[in-house]
Amino acid sequence: MENILLKSGFLLILIGFLLIFIGVILSAKNENVKFGFGGFIGPIPFGFANDPKILVLVLLVSLIILVFFFLSIKQI
Repeated sequence: MENILLKSGFLLILIGFLLIFIGVILSAKNENVKFGFGGFIGPIPFGFANDPKILVLVLLVSLIILVFFFLSIKQI
């Protein structure tokens, strides 16, 4: 079980780096770029963005990840 979690975590990190790299390349010529960043401090999600709509999206995604995390803990 740990091997599958390790491989899937590593794969998600690589996919994240790939998406960031593609986003940087595609938005290099666009001067009006909107961005957002989210994460966790303990179980509390937080986010930063330069557009309120992006901030709401980042916080919703963070909450969904938090729910999946709590659901996966009960199954282990």
